[in-house]
Amino acid sequence: QVQLVESGGGLVQAGDSLRLSCAASGRTFSNSVMGWFRQAPGKEREFVAAIRWSGDSSYYADSVKGRFTISRDNAKNTVYLQMNSLKPEDTAVYYCAARPGSVYHQSPLLYTNWGQGTQVTVSS
Repeated sequence: QVQLVESGGGLVQAGDSLRLSCAASGRTFSNSVMGWFRQAPGKEREFVAAIRWSGDSSYYADSVKGRFTISRDNAKNTVYLQMNSLKPEDTAVYYCAARPGSVYHQSPLLYTNWGQGTQVTVSS
């Protein structure tokens, strides 16, 4: 079982930056995909970005492409989400998730492990 713990959320102003972290422990998969999702009040959980534990590729939702960067530190079993040029519409609870395998998916239903979430609030 994989345990995921997010950190780094907070209250910022539009245009500011934040970096979220997701520390993984337990039975981590060398062949797995790590994803970031977000959920705003009254809305469905939506895909933000994903990265494999191995390799150089990553995958982004169109709404964050060019502003957010996902990365990982394999030695620390940690995945990061660098968020730049934040907008009020980025306000949400951000979740880290994991799924075995190497295929990227945007559906949260295909991710098997989840963190507790961290709140990001962007004021205008």
